[in-house]
Amino acid sequence: MGAAEPQKEAWIDSLFKLMSQKGAADLHITSEHQPMIRDAGDLVPLEGAPTLNADQARKILLEIAPERNKKEFEERWDTDFAYALPGIGRFRANLFLDRYGPGGVFRRIPEEILTVEQLGLPSSILKMTEHKKGLILVTGPTGSGKSTTLAAMIDYINKNRCEHIITIEDPVEFVHPMKKCLVNQREISRHTQSFANALRAALREDPDIVLVGEMRDLETTRIAIETAETGHLVFGTLHTSTAASTVDRVINQFPAEEQEQIRLMLSGSLKGVVAQNLLKKKGGGRCAALEILIVTAGIAANIRDGKTYQIPSSMQIGAKYGMQLLNDALMDLISKDMVTAEDAYDRAADKEDILNKFKTEGVPIDFELME
Repeated sequence: MGAAEPQKEAWIDSLFKLMSQKGAADLHITSEHQPMIRDAGDLVPLEGAPTLNADQARKILLEIAPERNKKEFEERWDTDFAYALPGIGRFRANLFLDRYGPGGVFRRIPEEILTVEQLGLPSSILKMTEHKKGLILVTGPTGSGKSTTLAAMIDYINKNRCEHIITIEDPVEFVHPMKKCLVNQREISRHTQSFANALRAALREDPDIVLVGEMRDLETTRIAIETAETGHLVFGTLHTSTAASTVDRVINQFPAEEQEQIRLMLSGSLKGVVAQNLLKKKGGGRCAALEILIVTAGIAANIRDGKTYQIPSSMQIGAKYGMQLLNDALMDLISKDMVTAEDAYDRAADKEDILNKFKTEGVPIDFELME
């Protein structure tokens, strides 16, 4: 039997290599335009890449799409999948149609999973991985690094515990090899029909840790909370900007008549929330500002009694537990001369509070412009 022929390189691979050399996070392809990359938060043209007409864009995008996704794209005009390029990394892909023609966005997922230490995550986040049961949420806007933080936490468990990890993702992003743990990674539409279906099945698969890539609907959220209540450690993500708003978002997904019961369940199962934002770093690159909520008895009471508006003040006095408000994290980055005051103000959840902190700390900024 002869040796297998080497796999033909796709045309788009050259763009992936270019963006990797530049350290870019995303590649954007739009028909009739030059491809663009997101570099340190800014969207800029990819130097050296040609403008693609609609026919060219369709050809190069569908060249790397699995057959199932090609069919889905033709039927629904958008589709999601993962694409791997050895030596460069994996890419989370979304193909779509717009008024120019076919387009695509590719998020680069490094082959190497950065460790908790490499990311410089606080010890309070590391302690969250030590729980045997409960719900841990990592939140933030799109592109804030949620997947990177979650991957580091799962990797830490994989290296330090002898348990069963199930991940449910759309698509699978970071690939976790089996270290001390058995790791089963399931992808929506390839290995299961939905997050809710996979979560229900997970309860019959003897899991210790379950990662839910996105708690995007009521049914998935309900099963995730129930799974955490029944003695499993559940990790999930939401697109919320602060810890308090995360708790509200989870509760408000449910009908009014169920919210009291959900508050009770959440007060017992929620262990922590990490809400993160990425900012431009002075000198290049990006850095994360983290809001960290650790659910103490006092915060559990806030959740149970419907007093989530008191969570920020409870967090202010909870520094000894490793808690941190977003504005305090932003001020810390300013004090280390890592970010500008303008960028910090833009990301602050409480604008008035951070302006007061600027004035107190003597941070030079055009306050009239900010106000």
